[in-house]
Amino acid sequence: MAEQRWPVSRRSFLRGTVAAGVASAGAVAGAPGVALGAPPGRSVAVLGGGVAGLSAAHELIERGFEVTVYEARAFGGKARSVGVPGTGRDGRPDLPGEHGFRFFPGFYQNLPHTMRRIPVAGNADGVWNNLVTVPEARFSRRDGDDITLALPGDGFPGATTPEVIRETLAGTITTLTRMPPEESAYFANRLLVFNSSCEARRFGQWEHTSWQDFVQGHARSHEFRAIVSRSLTSIMVAAKENLASTRTIGGMGEQFLGNPLGIGNDGGLDRVLNNATNIAWIDPWVEHLRGLGVRFELGARVEELVVRDKRIGGARINGVGTVEADYYVVAMPVEQARKLWSPQVLALAPEYAAMDRLFVDWMNGIQIYFRTPLHISRGHTAYVDSPWSLTSISQNQLWTRRLSSFGDGTVADCLSIDISDWNTPGVLYGKPAVACTHEEIYREVWAQLTAHLNDREQLLRPADVHSWFLDPGITWQGARNANADPLLINTAGSWDARPDAHGPIENLFLAGDYVRTDVDLATMEGANESARAAVNALLDVSGSSAPRCNIVKLRRTPELEPLRVIDADRYAKGLPNMFDEPV
Repeated sequence: MAEQRWPVSRRSFLRGTVAAGVASAGAVAGAPGVALGAPPGRSVAVLGGGVAGLSAAHELIERGFEVTVYEARAFGGKARSVGVPGTGRDGRPDLPGEHGFRFFPGFYQNLPHTMRRIPVAGNADGVWNNLVTVPEARFSRRDGDDITLALPGDGFPGATTPEVIRETLAGTITTLTRMPPEESAYFANRLLVFNSSCEARRFGQWEHTSWQDFVQGHARSHEFRAIVSRSLTSIMVAAKENLASTRTIGGMGEQFLGNPLGIGNDGGLDRVLNNATNIAWIDPWVEHLRGLGVRFELGARVEELVVRDKRIGGARINGVGTVEADYYVVAMPVEQARKLWSPQVLALAPEYAAMDRLFVDWMNGIQIYFRTPLHISRGHTAYVDSPWSLTSISQNQLWTRRLSSFGDGTVADCLSIDISDWNTPGVLYGKPAVACTHEEIYREVWAQLTAHLNDREQLLRPADVHSWFLDPGITWQGARNANADPLLINTAGSWDARPDAHGPIENLFLAGDYVRTDVDLATMEGANESARAAVNALLDVSGSSAPRCNIVKLRRTPELEPLRVIDADRYAKGLPNMFDEPV
Protein backbone atom coordinates (compact mmCIF):
# COMPACT_ATOMS: atom_id res chain seq x y z
CA MET A 1 0.00 0.00 0.00
CA ALA A 2 1.39 3.37 -0.96
CA GLU A 3 2.25 5.79 1.82
CA GLN A 4 -0.43 8.40 2.42
CA ARG A 5 -0.20 11.70 4.27
CA TRP A 6 -2.49 14.47 5.35
CA PRO A 7 -1.76 18.19 5.19
CA VAL A 8 -1.54 19.69 8.66
CA SER A 9 -4.65 21.81 8.06
CA ARG A 10 -6.89 19.01 6.81
CA ARG A 11 -10.38 18.89 8.30
CA SER A 12 -11.98 15.67 7.13
CA PHE A 13 -14.49 15.26 9.89
CA LEU A 14 -16.41 16.98 12.62
CA ARG A 15 -14.90 19.84 14.64
CA GLY A 16 -17.79 20.73 16.98
CA THR A 17 -20.94 19.37 15.30
CA VAL A 18 -21.44 16.43 12.97
CA ALA A 19 -23.29 18.52 10.40
CA ALA A 20 -20.26 20.79 10.06
CA GLY A 21 -17.65 18.09 10.01
CA VAL A 22 -18.98 15.39 7.69
CA ALA A 23 -19.84 17.68 4.83
CA SER A 24 -18.04 15.58 2.27
CA ALA A 25 -19.95 12.50 3.35
CA GLY A 26 -23.25 14.33 3.76
CA ALA A 27 -24.97 14.61 7.14
CA VAL A 28 -28.54 13.71 7.89
CA ALA A 29 -30.27 16.87 9.08
CA GLY A 30 -31.51 16.83 12.65
CA ALA A 31 -29.68 13.60 13.53
CA PRO A 32 -26.39 14.37 15.33
CA GLY A 33 -23.84 11.64 14.85
CA VAL A 34 -25.50 10.17 11.74
CA ALA A 35 -23.65 10.50 8.44
CA LEU A 36 -24.88 9.65 4.97
CA GLY A 37 -23.75 6.18 3.93
CA ALA A 38 -24.18 4.48 7.29
CA PRO A 39 -27.21 2.15 7.32
CA PRO A 40 -29.73 3.26 9.96
CA GLY A 41 -30.10 1.30 13.18
CA ARG A 42 -26.59 -0.15 13.13
CA SER A 43 -25.30 -0.44 16.68
CA VAL A 44 -21.71 -1.13 17.73
CA ALA A 45 -20.52 -2.28 21.13
CA VAL A 46 -16.90 -1.22 21.66
CA LEU A 47 -15.49 -3.43 24.41
CA GLY A 48 -12.67 -1.45 25.99
CA GLY A 49 -12.07 2.27 26.46
CA GLY A 50 -8.33 2.63 25.97
CA VAL A 51 -6.73 4.35 23.00
CA ALA A 52 -7.89 1.61 20.61
CA GLY A 53 -11.49 1.68 21.85
CA LEU A 54 -11.77 5.46 21.87
CA SER A 55 -10.20 5.61 18.39
CA ALA A 56 -12.71 3.08 17.05
CA ALA A 57 -15.62 4.92 18.68
CA HIS A 58 -14.40 8.20 17.19
CA GLU A 59 -14.25 6.86 13.65
CA LEU A 60 -17.58 5.00 13.94
CA ILE A 61 -19.64 7.84 15.42
CA GLU A 62 -18.46 10.16 12.66
CA ARG A 63 -19.73 7.64 10.14
CA GLY A 64 -23.20 7.42 11.60
CA PHE A 65 -23.10 4.32 13.76
CA GLU A 66 -24.67 4.06 17.21
CA VAL A 67 -21.72 3.47 19.52
CA THR A 68 -21.46 2.43 23.16
CA VAL A 69 -18.08 2.02 24.85
CA TYR A 70 -17.84 -0.44 27.76
CA GLU A 71 -14.79 0.06 29.99
CA ALA A 72 -13.94 -1.86 33.16
CA ARG A 73 -11.56 0.55 34.94
CA ALA A 74 -10.67 3.91 33.39
CA PHE A 75 -10.93 5.61 30.01
CA GLY A 76 -7.59 6.01 28.29
CA GLY A 77 -6.22 2.64 29.41
CA LYS A 78 -2.45 2.60 29.78
CA ALA A 79 -2.26 6.14 28.38
CA ARG A 80 -4.30 7.67 31.20
CA SER A 81 -3.06 9.80 34.07
CA VAL A 82 -4.14 9.06 37.63
CA GLY A 83 -4.73 11.43 40.53
CA VAL A 84 -2.75 10.57 43.68
CA PRO A 85 -5.58 9.97 46.15
CA GLY A 86 -5.91 12.41 49.04
CA THR A 87 -3.15 14.80 47.99
CA GLY A 88 -5.29 17.76 46.92
CA ARG A 89 -5.57 20.70 49.35
CA ASP A 90 -7.42 24.01 49.46
CA GLY A 91 -9.34 23.40 46.25
CA ARG A 92 -6.36 22.14 44.29
CA PRO A 93 -6.72 18.79 42.46
CA ASP A 94 -4.75 15.72 43.50
CA LEU A 95 -1.17 15.43 42.33
CA PRO A 96 -1.03 13.89 38.84
CA GLY A 97 0.31 10.35 38.67
CA GLU A 98 0.34 7.97 35.72
CA HIS A 99 0.87 4.46 34.49
CA GLY A 100 4.16 5.64 32.98
CA PHE A 101 5.40 8.51 30.89
CA ARG A 102 4.74 8.38 27.17
CA PHE A 103 5.97 10.14 24.07
CA PHE A 104 4.70 10.81 20.57
CA PRO A 105 7.48 10.36 17.97
CA GLY A 106 7.30 12.54 14.92
CA PHE A 107 6.85 9.52 12.67
CA TYR A 108 3.46 8.84 14.28
CA GLN A 109 0.84 9.83 11.69
CA ASN A 110 -2.44 8.08 12.48
CA LEU A 111 -2.78 9.05 16.13
CA PRO A 112 -1.95 12.74 15.52
CA HIS A 113 -4.64 12.83 12.81
CA THR A 114 -7.16 11.72 15.43
CA MET A 115 -5.82 14.23 17.96
CA ARG A 116 -6.37 17.07 15.53
CA ARG A 117 -10.06 16.17 15.47
CA ILE A 118 -10.50 16.55 19.25
CA PRO A 119 -11.42 20.21 19.73
CA VAL A 120 -10.00 22.33 22.55
CA ALA A 121 -10.83 25.99 23.06
CA GLY A 122 -8.02 28.17 21.78
CA ASN A 123 -6.28 25.35 19.89
CA ALA A 124 -6.51 25.51 16.11
CA ASP A 125 -5.57 21.85 15.85
CA GLY A 126 -7.33 20.51 18.92
CA VAL A 127 -5.38 18.44 21.43
CA TRP A 128 -2.63 18.00 18.83
CA ASN A 129 -1.54 21.54 19.80
CA ASN A 130 -0.93 20.20 23.31
CA LEU A 131 2.08 18.25 22.01
CA VAL A 132 5.45 19.81 22.83
CA THR A 133 8.71 18.93 21.08
CA VAL A 134 11.54 18.36 23.55
CA PRO A 135 14.88 19.78 22.44
CA GLU A 136 17.25 17.16 23.82
CA ALA A 137 17.75 13.72 25.30
CA ARG A 138 20.27 12.70 27.92
CA PHE A 139 22.03 9.36 28.10
CA SER A 140 23.28 9.07 31.65
CA ARG A 141 26.08 6.68 32.61
CA ARG A 142 26.99 5.31 36.01
CA ASP A 143 30.47 6.54 36.93
CA GLY A 144 30.93 7.97 33.47
CA ASP A 145 30.38 11.04 31.37
CA ASP A 146 26.80 11.63 30.33
CA ILE A 147 25.80 12.53 26.79
CA THR A 148 23.25 15.21 25.98
CA LEU A 149 21.96 14.86 22.45
CA ALA A 150 20.26 17.77 20.70
CA LEU A 151 16.97 16.82 19.01
CA PRO A 152 16.17 16.59 16.20
CA GLY A 153 19.71 17.68 15.33
CA ASP A 154 21.06 18.97 12.07
CA GLY A 155 20.38 15.73 10.23
CA PHE A 156 22.72 14.12 7.76
CA PRO A 157 22.73 16.43 4.73
CA GLY A 158 23.43 14.63 1.52
CA ALA A 159 23.04 11.19 3.06
CA THR A 160 21.65 9.71 -0.13
CA THR A 161 24.06 6.86 -0.85
CA PRO A 162 24.72 3.70 1.19
CA GLU A 163 28.35 4.72 1.72
CA VAL A 164 27.48 8.17 3.08
CA ILE A 165 24.71 6.79 5.28
CA ARG A 166 27.00 4.12 6.72
CA GLU A 167 29.99 6.42 7.28
CA THR A 168 27.94 9.25 8.78
CA LEU A 169 26.06 6.96 11.15
CA ALA A 170 29.30 5.30 12.26
CA GLY A 171 30.97 8.65 12.92
CA THR A 172 27.98 9.95 14.85
CA ILE A 173 27.72 6.82 17.01
CA THR A 174 31.45 6.91 17.79
CA THR A 175 31.24 10.58 18.77
CA LEU A 176 28.18 10.16 21.00
CA THR A 177 29.24 6.94 22.74
CA ARG A 178 32.33 5.22 24.03
CA MET A 179 32.09 2.47 21.44
CA PRO A 180 35.25 1.66 19.50
CA PRO A 181 35.13 2.98 15.92
CA GLU A 182 35.10 -0.54 14.49
CA GLU A 183 31.99 -1.44 16.49
CA SER A 184 30.27 1.80 15.49
CA ALA A 185 31.00 0.97 11.87
CA TYR A 186 29.68 -2.54 12.39
CA PHE A 187 26.40 -1.27 13.86
CA ALA A 188 25.99 1.30 11.10
CA ASN A 189 26.43 -1.50 8.60
CA ARG A 190 23.79 -3.62 10.36
CA LEU A 191 21.36 -0.71 10.06
CA LEU A 192 22.15 -0.49 6.37
CA VAL A 193 21.58 -4.24 5.98
CA PHE A 194 18.12 -3.91 7.44
CA ASN A 195 17.14 -0.68 5.68
CA SER A 196 18.10 -2.12 2.31
CA SER A 197 16.26 -5.40 2.91
CA CYS A 198 13.18 -6.17 0.85
CA GLU A 199 9.79 -6.97 2.37
CA ALA A 200 10.14 -10.69 1.74
CA ARG A 201 13.42 -10.81 3.66
CA ARG A 202 12.01 -8.72 6.49
CA PHE A 203 9.15 -11.14 7.02
CA GLY A 204 10.94 -14.34 6.02
CA GLN A 205 14.30 -13.81 7.75
CA TRP A 206 14.35 -10.81 10.09
CA GLU A 207 10.94 -11.49 11.65
CA HIS A 208 12.36 -14.76 12.96
CA THR A 209 15.72 -13.34 14.08
CA SER A 210 16.11 -11.69 17.48
CA TRP A 211 17.65 -8.23 17.61
CA GLN A 212 20.46 -9.55 19.82
CA ASP A 213 21.35 -12.18 17.22
CA PHE A 214 21.10 -9.68 14.38
CA VAL A 215 23.59 -7.28 15.94
CA GLN A 216 25.63 -10.14 17.52
CA GLY A 217 25.28 -8.38 20.87
CA HIS A 218 26.54 -11.36 22.86
CA ALA A 219 29.87 -11.20 21.03
CA ARG A 220 30.44 -7.45 21.37
CA SER A 221 31.84 -5.10 23.99
CA HIS A 222 29.96 -4.03 27.12
CA GLU A 223 29.49 -0.59 25.60
CA PHE A 224 27.98 -2.05 22.45
CA ARG A 225 25.59 -4.22 24.46
CA ALA A 226 24.58 -1.29 26.68
CA ILE A 227 23.84 1.12 23.83
CA VAL A 228 22.86 -0.99 20.84
CA SER A 229 21.64 -4.32 22.11
CA ARG A 230 19.89 -3.06 25.26
CA SER A 231 19.17 0.67 25.16
CA LEU A 232 17.57 0.62 21.73
CA THR A 233 15.17 -2.10 22.86
CA SER A 234 14.25 -2.13 26.55
CA ILE A 235 14.80 1.59 27.11
CA MET A 236 13.67 3.17 23.85
CA VAL A 237 10.90 0.94 22.55
CA ALA A 238 9.86 -1.23 25.51
CA ALA A 239 11.25 -4.47 24.12
CA LYS A 240 13.82 -7.08 25.11
CA GLU A 241 16.86 -7.50 22.90
CA ASN A 242 17.02 -11.29 23.25
CA LEU A 243 13.33 -11.67 22.36
CA ALA A 244 12.32 -8.86 20.00
CA SER A 245 12.31 -9.47 16.29
CA THR A 246 14.79 -7.69 14.08
CA ARG A 247 11.97 -6.78 11.71
CA THR A 248 10.24 -4.76 14.44
CA ILE A 249 13.26 -3.18 16.14
CA GLY A 250 14.88 -2.50 12.78
CA GLY A 251 11.68 -0.84 11.64
CA MET A 252 11.78 1.51 14.61
CA GLY A 253 15.45 2.22 13.97
CA GLU A 254 14.53 2.99 10.39
CA GLN A 255 12.19 5.72 11.65
CA PHE A 256 14.50 7.17 14.30
CA LEU A 257 17.87 6.78 12.58
CA GLY A 258 16.99 6.22 8.93
CA ASN A 259 15.06 9.48 8.69
CA PRO A 260 17.35 11.91 10.52
CA LEU A 261 15.95 14.96 8.75
CA GLY A 262 12.43 14.11 9.84
CA ILE A 263 11.20 14.19 6.26
CA GLY A 264 7.44 13.71 6.15
CA ASN A 265 7.16 13.59 9.95
CA ASP A 266 4.11 14.94 11.72
CA GLY A 267 6.28 16.93 14.11
CA GLY A 268 9.44 16.85 16.18
CA LEU A 269 11.31 13.61 16.75
CA ASP A 270 10.36 13.42 20.45
CA ARG A 271 7.12 15.02 21.66
CA VAL A 272 5.25 14.92 24.96
CA LEU A 273 2.01 16.42 26.23
CA ASN A 274 2.03 19.82 27.91
CA ASN A 275 0.00 18.63 30.90
CA ALA A 276 -1.22 15.50 32.66
CA THR A 277 -2.51 13.11 30.00
CA ASN A 278 -6.14 13.22 31.05
CA ILE A 279 -6.16 17.02 31.18
CA ALA A 280 -4.37 17.49 27.87
CA TRP A 281 -5.95 14.67 25.90
CA ILE A 282 -8.16 11.92 27.36
CA ASP A 283 -10.81 14.05 29.11
CA PRO A 284 -11.37 16.35 26.08
CA TRP A 285 -11.57 13.24 23.89
CA VAL A 286 -14.26 11.56 25.99
CA GLU A 287 -16.18 14.83 26.27
CA HIS A 288 -16.03 15.32 22.50
CA LEU A 289 -17.24 11.78 21.80
CA ARG A 290 -20.10 12.22 24.26
CA GLY A 291 -21.07 15.36 22.39
CA LEU A 292 -21.19 13.35 19.17
CA GLY A 293 -23.51 10.80 20.72
CA VAL A 294 -21.17 8.04 21.97
CA ARG A 295 -22.54 6.39 25.10
CA PHE A 296 -20.10 5.33 27.82
CA GLU A 297 -20.44 2.61 30.45
CA LEU A 298 -17.69 2.70 33.11
CA GLY A 299 -17.16 -0.18 35.52
CA ALA A 300 -18.36 -2.60 32.85
CA ARG A 301 -16.14 -5.67 32.68
CA VAL A 302 -16.71 -8.00 29.73
CA GLU A 303 -17.05 -11.60 30.88
CA GLU A 304 -18.17 -13.56 27.83
CA LEU A 305 -19.01 -13.35 24.14
CA VAL A 306 -22.20 -15.24 23.30
CA VAL A 307 -22.15 -17.10 20.00
CA ARG A 308 -25.39 -17.50 18.07
CA ASP A 309 -25.74 -18.72 14.48
CA LYS A 310 -21.99 -18.38 13.81
CA ARG A 311 -22.05 -14.74 14.90
CA ILE A 312 -21.59 -12.87 18.14
CA GLY A 313 -25.10 -12.58 19.52
CA GLY A 314 -24.28 -10.75 22.74
CA ALA A 315 -21.66 -9.76 25.27
CA ARG A 316 -22.16 -10.57 28.94
CA ILE A 317 -20.89 -7.61 30.92
CA ASN A 318 -20.59 -7.46 34.68
CA GLY A 319 -22.87 -4.81 36.10
CA VAL A 320 -24.70 -4.32 32.81
CA GLY A 321 -26.07 -7.69 31.73
CA THR A 322 -26.10 -9.16 28.25
CA VAL A 323 -25.53 -6.45 25.65
CA GLU A 324 -26.77 -7.02 22.12
CA ALA A 325 -25.46 -5.06 19.16
CA ASP A 326 -25.11 -5.50 15.43
CA TYR A 327 -21.30 -5.35 15.62
CA TYR A 328 -18.72 -5.88 18.34
CA VAL A 329 -15.25 -4.34 18.51
CA VAL A 330 -13.01 -6.03 21.10
CA ALA A 331 -10.61 -3.26 22.09
CA MET A 332 -9.23 -4.80 25.25
CA PRO A 333 -5.56 -5.58 26.06
CA VAL A 334 -4.36 -8.90 24.71
CA GLU A 335 -4.25 -10.62 28.10
CA GLN A 336 -7.93 -9.70 28.60
CA ALA A 337 -9.12 -10.21 25.03
CA ARG A 338 -7.87 -13.79 24.79
CA LYS A 339 -9.92 -14.70 27.88
CA LEU A 340 -12.99 -14.19 25.70
CA TRP A 341 -11.99 -16.92 23.24
CA SER A 342 -14.33 -19.64 24.47
CA PRO A 343 -14.50 -23.01 22.70
CA GLN A 344 -17.50 -21.65 20.80
CA VAL A 345 -15.54 -18.61 19.60
CA LEU A 346 -12.48 -20.71 18.71
CA ALA A 347 -14.66 -23.12 16.75
CA LEU A 348 -15.44 -20.22 14.42
CA ALA A 349 -12.03 -18.51 14.58
CA PRO A 350 -9.41 -21.17 15.46
CA GLU A 351 -6.57 -18.81 14.52
CA TYR A 352 -7.30 -16.75 17.66
CA ALA A 353 -5.82 -19.57 19.75
CA ALA A 354 -2.38 -18.45 18.54
CA MET A 355 -2.78 -15.29 20.65
CA ASP A 356 -1.79 -17.43 23.64
CA ARG A 357 1.75 -17.28 22.27
CA LEU A 358 1.87 -13.49 22.55
CA PHE A 359 4.07 -12.43 25.44
CA VAL A 360 3.31 -9.75 28.03
CA ASP A 361 5.71 -8.30 30.58
CA TRP A 362 5.91 -5.29 32.85
CA MET A 363 6.74 -1.66 32.11
CA ASN A 364 5.27 0.61 34.74
CA GLY A 365 5.95 4.03 36.15
CA ILE A 366 6.79 5.69 39.43
CA GLN A 367 6.64 9.43 40.00
CA ILE A 368 8.86 11.28 42.47
CA TYR A 369 7.65 14.76 43.44
CA PHE A 370 10.15 17.46 44.42
CA ARG A 371 9.88 20.77 46.29
CA THR A 372 12.47 22.36 44.01
CA PRO A 373 12.83 22.43 40.22
CA LEU A 374 14.99 19.78 38.56
CA HIS A 375 17.77 20.50 36.08
CA ILE A 376 18.47 17.10 34.54
CA SER A 377 17.47 17.36 30.89
CA ARG A 378 15.07 19.31 28.71
CA GLY A 379 13.68 15.99 27.54
CA HIS A 380 13.94 12.30 28.30
CA THR A 381 16.85 10.77 30.17
CA ALA A 382 17.91 7.16 29.70
CA TYR A 383 19.90 5.58 32.53
CA VAL A 384 22.02 3.33 30.38
CA ASP A 385 23.63 1.24 33.12
CA SER A 386 20.59 0.86 35.39
CA PRO A 387 19.68 -2.81 35.92
CA TRP A 388 15.99 -1.88 35.90
CA SER A 389 16.33 -0.04 32.55
CA LEU A 390 15.09 3.29 33.88
CA THR A 391 14.07 6.29 31.81
CA SER A 392 12.67 9.57 33.08
CA ILE A 393 11.41 13.02 32.23
CA SER A 394 10.98 16.05 34.50
CA GLN A 395 7.53 17.45 33.82
CA ASN A 396 7.18 20.95 35.27
CA GLN A 397 9.45 22.52 32.64
CA LEU A 398 7.15 21.22 29.87
CA TRP A 399 3.70 21.79 31.34
CA THR A 400 1.57 24.88 30.84
CA ARG A 401 -0.10 24.21 34.19
CA ARG A 402 2.56 24.24 36.89
CA LEU A 403 2.71 21.46 39.41
CA SER A 404 2.35 23.97 42.25
CA SER A 405 -1.32 24.22 41.27
CA PHE A 406 -1.79 20.57 42.30
CA GLY A 407 -1.66 18.85 45.67
CA ASP A 408 -0.71 20.99 48.66
CA GLY A 409 0.91 23.67 46.50
CA THR A 410 4.50 22.90 47.49
CA VAL A 411 5.43 20.55 44.63
CA ALA A 412 7.72 22.28 42.14
CA ASP A 413 8.61 19.36 39.87
CA CYS A 414 7.92 15.71 39.14
CA LEU A 415 10.36 13.15 37.83
CA SER A 416 8.22 10.60 35.99
CA ILE A 417 10.18 7.36 35.70
CA ASP A 418 9.54 4.18 33.77
CA ILE A 419 10.79 0.86 35.11
CA SER A 420 11.28 -1.32 32.04
CA ASP A 421 12.97 -4.34 33.61
CA TRP A 422 11.17 -5.90 36.59
CA ASN A 423 13.12 -9.18 36.59
CA THR A 424 16.77 -8.17 37.03
CA PRO A 425 18.16 -7.78 40.57
CA GLY A 426 18.74 -4.21 41.66
CA VAL A 427 21.79 -2.57 43.24
CA LEU A 428 20.39 -1.91 46.71
CA TYR A 429 18.49 -5.02 47.79
CA GLY A 430 19.69 -7.51 45.19
CA LYS A 431 16.09 -8.29 44.27
CA PRO A 432 14.12 -7.74 41.06
CA ALA A 433 11.36 -5.13 41.18
CA VAL A 434 8.70 -7.81 40.99
CA ALA A 435 9.87 -9.12 44.39
CA CYS A 436 10.27 -5.73 46.09
CA THR A 437 7.74 -4.01 48.30
CA HIS A 438 6.58 -0.61 47.09
CA GLU A 439 8.89 1.15 49.54
CA GLU A 440 11.80 -0.99 48.35
CA ILE A 441 10.97 -0.17 44.73
CA TYR A 442 11.15 3.54 45.51
CA ARG A 443 14.45 3.23 47.38
CA GLU A 444 15.94 1.01 44.66
CA VAL A 445 14.90 3.43 41.92
CA TRP A 446 16.38 6.30 43.91
CA ALA A 447 19.67 4.41 44.29
CA GLN A 448 19.90 3.73 40.56
CA LEU A 449 19.02 7.31 39.65
CA THR A 450 21.54 8.88 42.01
CA ALA A 451 24.26 6.45 40.90
CA HIS A 452 23.84 7.91 37.41
CA LEU A 453 23.07 11.57 38.14
CA ASN A 454 25.08 12.33 41.27
CA ASP A 455 28.41 10.89 40.18
CA ARG A 456 29.57 14.28 38.86
CA GLU A 457 27.31 16.75 40.69
CA GLN A 458 24.39 16.37 43.08
CA LEU A 459 21.33 16.73 40.88
CA LEU A 460 19.00 14.79 43.20
CA ARG A 461 18.79 15.59 46.92
CA PRO A 462 16.79 13.50 49.40
CA ALA A 463 15.79 16.64 51.30
CA ASP A 464 14.02 17.98 48.20
CA VAL A 465 11.73 14.97 47.84
CA HIS A 466 8.10 15.75 48.64
CA SER A 467 6.59 12.28 48.02
CA TRP A 468 6.39 9.47 45.49
CA PHE A 469 3.66 7.48 43.76
CA LEU A 470 3.83 4.02 42.17
CA ASP A 471 1.50 3.00 39.36
CA PRO A 472 -1.63 1.73 41.16
CA GLY A 473 -1.73 -1.22 38.77
CA ILE A 474 1.15 -2.67 40.82
CA THR A 475 -0.20 -4.38 43.94
CA TRP A 476 1.82 -6.18 46.62
CA GLN A 477 0.56 -9.71 47.20
CA GLY A 478 2.63 -10.56 50.28
CA ALA A 479 5.61 -12.15 48.53
CA ARG A 480 5.70 -10.48 45.13
CA ASN A 481 3.81 -7.92 43.08
CA ALA A 482 0.90 -8.39 40.72
CA ASN A 483 0.36 -6.15 37.71
CA ALA A 484 -3.06 -5.17 36.37
CA ASP A 485 -1.54 -3.49 33.31
CA PRO A 486 1.18 -5.63 31.70
CA LEU A 487 2.58 -4.61 28.34
CA LEU A 488 2.68 -6.65 25.15
CA ILE A 489 6.33 -7.43 24.40
CA ASN A 490 7.42 -8.07 20.84
CA THR A 491 9.08 -11.44 20.23
CA ALA A 492 10.71 -12.94 17.16
CA GLY A 493 8.15 -14.80 15.09
CA SER A 494 5.16 -13.27 16.90
CA TRP A 495 3.68 -11.83 13.71
CA ASP A 496 2.16 -15.23 12.97
CA ALA A 497 0.36 -15.16 16.33
CA ARG A 498 -1.07 -11.68 15.84
CA PRO A 499 -4.63 -11.59 14.52
CA ASP A 500 -5.97 -9.36 11.78
CA ALA A 501 -8.49 -6.68 12.67
CA HIS A 502 -11.24 -8.83 11.15
CA GLY A 503 -11.34 -12.60 11.11
CA PRO A 504 -13.90 -15.26 10.14
CA ILE A 505 -16.63 -14.09 12.56
CA GLU A 506 -18.58 -11.64 10.46
CA ASN A 507 -19.63 -9.15 13.15
CA LEU A 508 -16.54 -9.36 15.42
CA PHE A 509 -13.62 -6.96 15.00
CA LEU A 510 -10.38 -6.56 16.94
CA ALA A 511 -8.59 -3.34 17.86
CA GLY A 512 -5.51 -3.14 20.06
CA ASP A 513 -1.74 -2.94 19.98
CA TYR A 514 -1.58 -6.75 19.57
CA VAL A 515 -3.45 -6.67 16.23
CA ARG A 516 -1.37 -6.78 13.04
CA THR A 517 -0.28 -3.23 12.18
CA ASP A 518 2.55 -1.66 10.27
CA VAL A 519 4.17 -0.30 13.43
CA ASP A 520 4.03 -3.83 14.98
CA LEU A 521 4.78 -2.66 18.49
CA ALA A 522 2.84 -1.97 21.69
CA THR A 523 2.31 1.72 21.06
CA MET A 524 -0.51 4.25 21.03
CA GLU A 525 0.07 4.56 17.30
CA GLY A 526 -0.42 0.83 16.86
CA ALA A 527 -3.63 0.95 18.91
CA ASN A 528 -4.98 3.78 16.77
CA GLU A 529 -3.92 2.15 13.50
CA SER A 530 -5.59 -1.12 14.47
CA ALA A 531 -8.82 0.71 15.32
CA ARG A 532 -8.83 2.29 11.87
CA ALA A 533 -8.37 -1.13 10.28
CA ALA A 534 -11.21 -2.57 12.39
CA VAL A 535 -13.53 0.27 11.41
CA ASN A 536 -12.69 -0.13 7.72
CA ALA A 537 -13.50 -3.84 7.92
CA LEU A 538 -16.76 -3.05 9.71
CA LEU A 539 -17.69 -0.56 6.99
CA ASP A 540 -17.06 -3.24 4.38
CA VAL A 541 -19.18 -5.83 6.17
CA SER A 542 -22.02 -3.39 6.80
CA GLY A 543 -22.07 -2.20 3.20
CA SER A 544 -21.54 1.39 4.30
CA SER A 545 -20.58 3.97 1.70
CA ALA A 546 -19.01 6.23 4.34
CA PRO A 547 -15.38 7.18 3.66
CA ARG A 548 -12.80 4.68 4.87
CA CYS A 549 -10.24 5.60 7.49
CA ASN A 550 -6.93 6.61 6.02
CA ILE A 551 -4.02 4.53 7.31
CA VAL A 552 -0.48 5.87 6.99
CA LYS A 553 2.37 3.38 6.73
CA LEU A 554 5.86 3.80 8.16
CA ARG A 555 8.28 5.71 5.98
CA ARG A 556 11.01 3.98 3.99
CA THR A 557 14.08 5.86 2.82
CA PRO A 558 13.34 6.30 -0.90
CA GLU A 559 17.02 6.50 -1.86
CA LEU A 560 17.43 2.87 -0.80
CA GLU A 561 14.51 1.52 -2.82
CA PRO A 562 16.71 0.41 -5.75
CA LEU A 563 18.74 -1.64 -3.26
CA ARG A 564 15.55 -3.27 -1.98
CA VAL A 565 14.70 -4.29 -5.52
CA ILE A 566 18.11 -5.93 -5.83
CA ASP A 567 17.65 -7.57 -2.44
CA ALA A 568 14.29 -9.03 -3.48
CA ASP A 569 16.07 -10.89 -6.27
CA ARG A 570 18.88 -11.99 -3.97
CA TYR A 571 16.44 -13.23 -1.31
CA ALA A 572 14.48 -15.21 -3.91
CA LYS A 573 17.75 -16.89 -4.90
CA GLY A 574 18.64 -17.72 -1.27
CA LEU A 575 21.44 -15.14 -1.13
CA PRO A 576 22.14 -12.80 1.81
CA ASN A 577 21.66 -9.04 1.66
CA MET A 578 24.45 -7.46 -0.37
CA PHE A 579 25.74 -5.57 2.72
CA ASP A 580 25.45 -8.54 5.05
CA GLU A 581 29.14 -9.22 5.59
CA PRO A 582 30.32 -12.42 7.34
CA VAL A 583 31.11 -11.88 11.02
